[in-house]
Amino acid sequence: MATADVSAGLRRIEIRPQRSSFAASRVTLAALLLRDLVVLKKNFGEFVIRTLIQPFLLCFVFLFVFPKIGQGIGGHGVTAESAFATVLVPGVVGLSIMFQGVQSIALSMAQEFGFTREIEDRVQAPCPIWLVAFEKVLSGTLQGLISAAIVLPIASIVHAPGVAAHISLHWWIILTLVPLSCVAMGSLGLVLGTSFEARNIGLMFGFVILPITFLGGTYYQWTRLGPVKIGGWHWLQTIVLINPLIYLNEGMRAAFTEAPHMHLYVIYPVLVGFCTLFLAIGLRNFRRKVLS
Repeated sequence: MATADVSAGLRRIEIRPQRSSFAASRVTLAALLLRDLVVLKKNFGEFVIRTLIQPFLLCFVFLFVFPKIGQGIGGHGVTAESAFATVLVPGVVGLSIMFQGVQSIALSMAQEFGFTREIEDRVQAPCPIWLVAFEKVLSGTLQGLISAAIVLPIASIVHAPGVAAHISLHWWIILTLVPLSCVAMGSLGLVLGTSFEARNIGLMFGFVILPITFLGGTYYQWTRLGPVKIGGWHWLQTIVLINPLIYLNEGMRAAFTEAPHMHLYVIYPVLVGFCTLFLAIGLRNFRRKVLS
């Protein structure tokens, strides 16, 4: 009789998880993101310097030094130089967003998969593997938003007397397009970080980042590439359409200036497409690299 009572008691003991898998994943995602934000706060001075150095130098050389020495870009005269400044400032904002996606995700991921092996601790978190990679993209997105907020006012004031970028804020575009652009560049960083080994980072910058930068419309508008053609084919204007940075920079001009730009009904769907493509490739590569 006593044995039967003990057996009945044991059968009533059940072990149930205190939270669902969805809730556990949500808490883990928040914890991983909070960890990255704490690290960012701790190294915020370094982050600001890293963010500003390239945009500052671009604006200082093109908008301050060149007009001072009589070699203004965009044509002769203050009006032409100001028009170039209006094109360049949104371009450097877009460029800073792209570099944040690469630096904050691709470079750190190369280290974590390399000698530090920090990624092994992250993937042991109680959440799906893909969620760890997605957190990286969210972290890069937040850093991209911060960099855009820092770079725009700084780049707008670095110019020679009489030369000025004509800034006009279009808030509905800013609040929708800038976050979308940050997600796209964060997803690109995930693809690059899972495609290149730490020892091949130089190749990534030389064969991927450099062409994207110079053919991404940072220093010129896409609409101005029409005269570059062979016969009747506008070959350069066509080829650069595979570059995600061209849509990002054209979108920044639509958000921050009145300068001519690519149509928004082209920019938005293409950036969404790049986000989807880069996320799919990056998440697949991340899972393969973790399990290999």
